Amino acid sequence: MSALAVLWYFLIFLLIAGYFVLDGFDLGVGTLFPFLCKSEEDKAIARRSIGPVWDGNEVWLLTAGGALFAAFPDAYATTFSGFYLAIMLVLFALIVRAVSFEFHAGDVKWRKLWDVCFFVGSALPALLFGVAVGNIVAGIPMDAQGNYIGVPLLGLITPFTLLTGLLGLAVFVSAGACWLALKAPLDSDLRARALKVKAPMQWVVVGLFVLTTVCMAVMYGGFIAWSGDLFVIRMMLAALFVACMFAAIVVGRMDSQRSDLVAFVAQSGAAATLVFLVAFSMFPNLVNASPDSVGGAITLMSAGASELSLFCMTVILCIGLPLVLVYHVLIYRTFRGRVALEAH
Repeated sequence: MSALAVLWYFLIFLLIAGYFVLDGFDLGVGTLFPFLCKSEEDKAIARRSIGPVWDGNEVWLLTAGGALFAAFPDAYATTFSGFYLAIMLVLFALIVRAVSFEFHAGDVKWRKLWDVCFFVGSALPALLFGVAVGNIVAGIPMDAQGNYIGVPLLGLITPFTLLTGLLGLAVFVSAGACWLALKAPLDSDLRARALKVKAPMQWVVVGLFVLTTVCMAVMYGGFIAWSGDLFVIRMMLAALFVACMFAAIVVGRMDSQRSDLVAFVAQSGAAATLVFLVAFSMFPNLVNASPDSVGGAITLMSAGASELSLFCMTVILCIGLPLVLVYHVLIYRTFRGRVALEAH
């Protein structure tokens, strides 16, 4: 097993974790939008809280997809062809969200329509991302060449994957509530509503996480990697499980005015921990094979690109990643603090 292949395996999950943390909270804001925003002022606060950062946050998703294509082309081909309809739904939803976000201010006549589009374009990707992760963990049917042979779209919806989809949605909603509590004015009704939502949502996350873990162990423990003999991986799983539970409980208890940032950071840590929990549980598999699959799982050894390609990607990463991080530091520092609406 190549050291560079292992490096890129975890780097791709790092990019996915970055997306879940950064774009997760603005998808959560969009999902909470019709429930927490009762006035035009509330809607303006919610939109301005994510306005400067939402498009930059999506870069992490594009980078993760590009890295998967370059580092593990076979895994990219299987997942993107098998999940083609689901991916198109996600892309259309993200496009609709972007359009609604931009048109809301200028098209007063159709504001209600754009508000609905903003909600749907946020909630649908949040749900489908969790469903996709559930399918990759549980396994998908493949032929001997690694091609997906299940039913398009409908074949991806099972009780387990729907449960992981709800878990992903709950994590994003919790992140959105924490972000609104952090960015809304201290005396605003929107912040008060966000505070009431974020603690219960964290307990929903804890409950769904426990239920998902139990279902994964009972239903799929026979053929996913974490039930094997990899002692180190199993110990990491246990540590990550404890860390995720601890972070979720801490966020649920953070409801004072001074703890908004602590709650958001803890929730972000819980979201990132969930992603790495998946990474360690699947290692060294990139895509698990279901019990009825003809072909075996797609692994680092079977799907990795050449050593030269991985080396070139590592050089590019060393140049590009610091630039992306500098951009995020500058943009979040520039727009730090709570949203301040003009009197008009």
